[in-house]
Amino acid sequence: MHHNFLHKLGVISLCAAICVVNLFTHEKTVFAERDYREEAEARKSLPIQSNEIENWPQGPEIGAEGAILMEANTGTILYAKNIDEKLYPASTTKILTSLVAIENSSLDEMVSFSNEAVFSIEKGSSNMGMDVGQSISMEQCLYGILVYSANEVCNAVGEHIAGSIDGYVEMMNQKAAELGCTNSHFVTTNGLHDENHYTTPRDLATIACAFFSNETLSKMAGTNYYNIPPTDTQPDNIDLWTHNSLTAGTYSYDGYIGGKTGYTSDSRQTLVSCAERDGIKLVCVVMREESPNQFLDTITLFDYGFNNFQKMNIAENETNYTINDSDLFNTDSDIFFSNDPIIEINPDSYVIIPKTISFGDLTSSLSYETSNTEGSDSLLATIYYQYQGADVGNASITLTPAQTVEDQFSSESETISSGDLDENNTDSAGGKVIFVNILKVIGIILLVLIAIIIAIFTIAFCRNYNFARRRKSRINRKRRRRSSRFRNDRLDFR
Repeated sequence: MHHNFLHKLGVISLCAAICVVNLFTHEKTVFAERDYREEAEARKSLPIQSNEIENWPQGPEIGAEGAILMEANTGTILYAKNIDEKLYPASTTKILTSLVAIENSSLDEMVSFSNEAVFSIEKGSSNMGMDVGQSISMEQCLYGILVYSANEVCNAVGEHIAGSIDGYVEMMNQKAAELGCTNSHFVTTNGLHDENHYTTPRDLATIACAFFSNETLSKMAGTNYYNIPPTDTQPDNIDLWTHNSLTAGTYSYDGYIGGKTGYTSDSRQTLVSCAERDGIKLVCVVMREESPNQFLDTITLFDYGFNNFQKMNIAENETNYTINDSDLFNTDSDIFFSNDPIIEINPDSYVIIPKTISFGDLTSSLSYETSNTEGSDSLLATIYYQYQGADVGNASITLTPAQTVEDQFSSESETISSGDLDENNTDSAGGKVIFVNILKVIGIILLVLIAIIIAIFTIAFCRNYNFARRRKSRINRKRRRRSSRFRNDRLDFR
């Protein structure tokens, strides 16, 4: 009986101890969570750089440490908060992983899983359970990466394309640099934490703009559920469900295209998203936020962008840069094949500006620098537009698609003259640039050359004619003198 009493007392004591431990553990967790919330609340007071632009729509205060809202087609930054601060991207890294993959492989390629690909990831981190020796298609891999955020799949894709994980990471860094990222360095294919693996909201948005320009990747990033059926190379039926509450519909948004989530204890919540309405395509990046506010922040920023900004076609509104259409060589019979100009301001280019301003409020500058990229052969110049120093879009001045190099001298053409500004203009930023008909210039030059040649010929002819007359006169005089001497000699002979 005494033994039973001691046993019960021991059990009661053990239970009490467990309760106390659980209580303190729970309290510790609550306090830790409360600290993160307090940090997020404090971050709302951090400065918003875009709010410093005069007459710019005032952006919302959000709990993310860094955030950006960028128009994907123009690169216009609508909202900026610590956009150049180096932060951990976590699994949003995978938009770059997928972009490099789709550009360097075909969707039907089979990807095998090595021991390193499967077991080099952290235990318990996001994975879809692939085993060593199994293989699935590249398309299934990309769905696994973008829908389920499978870490081992990122490694397998990297090994398949580059031969090694490190080699693939180097390709990722090269691609980021190619896109214009200047403050990023990637160490892993999947975004698992490393102190040297970082990016910025601006760089991540730049990568996202390229990512969402790809129709296949955009579709995958907007997929809620995907199934990988069993095959001879992979025996399991794998169901993939997204972790993204915007994609899943928990938070629905009109015009939403897709996105990628990310989380580690060091990065906190990160999210890259894209939405489009009325031809305005917005990319939103939120870094270091607390759940579920990464989704709520994104919705708030999308609303801010669509409600406060407008899209304006450049060719339809531009008045400072004009094309001179007068027809020096045009005739009713159209002997030069075409009366249309062979250069134009790109009709599809536009600016993204606040709804409270007009196109005339913008300043512009003209650049004659061209790149070696595809299509640059037809690029003559680029007009860049700013509002209060903020870039809002640009338009290329190009040869029209219907014209070829051989056509340039058989049809009416124009070129850009930076020196032929009228007297009211001071520079290319806001001044009127006149596009001068090059055939007119060539024609005038030819006429001048012809006139000079005719003049030279006339002068030469006259000189030769006078010289011939003088020579004939000298010959005649010589003949007369010889004739006179001959007569005198005959008289003397007699």
